[in-house]
Amino acid sequence: MGSTSTSSLPPVYIVSAVRTPIGQFQGSLASQTAIQLGSHTIKSALERASLKPEDVEEVFYGNVLSANLGQNPARQCALNAGLPNSTVCTTVNKVCASGTKAIILATQTIMTGNASCIVAGGTESMSNVPHYLPTLRKGSKYGNDTLVDGLLKDGLTDSYTSEHMGLAAEECSRDHSIPRADQDAYAIRSIQKAQKATQSGAFAKEIAPVEIPGARGKPSTVVDKDEKPQMPLNEEKLRGMKPAFITDGSGTVTAPNASPLSDGAAAVILVSESFLKAHDLKPLARIMGWGDAAQKPSKFTTAPALAIPKALQHAGVSQKDVDAFEINEAFSVVALANLKLLDLAEEK
Repeated sequence: MGSTSTSSLPPVYIVSAVRTPIGQFQGSLASQTAIQLGSHTIKSALERASLKPEDVEEVFYGNVLSANLGQNPARQCALNAGLPNSTVCTTVNKVCASGTKAIILATQTIMTGNASCIVAGGTESMSNVPHYLPTLRKGSKYGNDTLVDGLLKDGLTDSYTSEHMGLAAEECSRDHSIPRADQDAYAIRSIQKAQKATQSGAFAKEIAPVEIPGARGKPSTVVDKDEKPQMPLNEEKLRGMKPAFITDGSGTVTAPNASPLSDGAAAVILVSESFLKAHDLKPLARIMGWGDAAQKPSKFTTAPALAIPKALQHAGVSQKDVDAFEINEAFSVVALANLKLLDLAEEK
């Protein structure tokens, strides 16, 4: 049964939205745990909205790579940000969609009258994911032990086929006839846009700078820009990189036309209309609708082409009236395939 429009439901507003800079794997934010990054964004979001910690009734926070973080990362982020012990907190793991799903759950909670002010977002530190020794608890009786990379196991491997997610991108490339050259060209355009936005300061308003304590008496440093876009782009080298997942000459997906491993966090504050008016807040946006979609796990690459029409229908908005679309660029081929399926112009 299809979902109904949100037009008959109480409105929900975003009144604050912040994120950390995005750090490279083992880069500028590697000294910070996912908990530290998450609590920093929650605290910053509250400060920007001039709200008190006790104003927040609930927290939904996405986190996929939770190994070694301790119980309920969402609650740790909340309490470390100064929120009271009475704050209800839920950690969401929906892989790449975790943060967005956290926002959907927060919106639904407000619409149903169960809360009036909620923080939602997500946090990851790929740099700090541990390795596992699966046989250690039972005791290794004989022979060598093998370390399992938690980042690869829990974040980047298809649980059903035990194959790297990059092979799903290769499947997408074959299914939709998207050659290597198109993927490289898209990656170059994407990097150039990120570089231009970083250099112009377009992201400055949404970034909450992170202070990194200096070691052994050295002064602290402040990370206030995304790390990767500050690096020079060598287009010739990008186009010449060897495929990362299929090496028989037919592969199309490479490290630079896929997204890098990264560290970072983000948070938004969602409120009801009555809370908005009572605290004299200025909304950044109103949540109009949402859409979830699923299909065969290896076909996750084109799930946006199913979810976007559902979200538009839910919001009562025509696709032609939308000014901008955002598709998770896990791989260049993902964006290209969904643009093709939805007949979208790349400029949008």
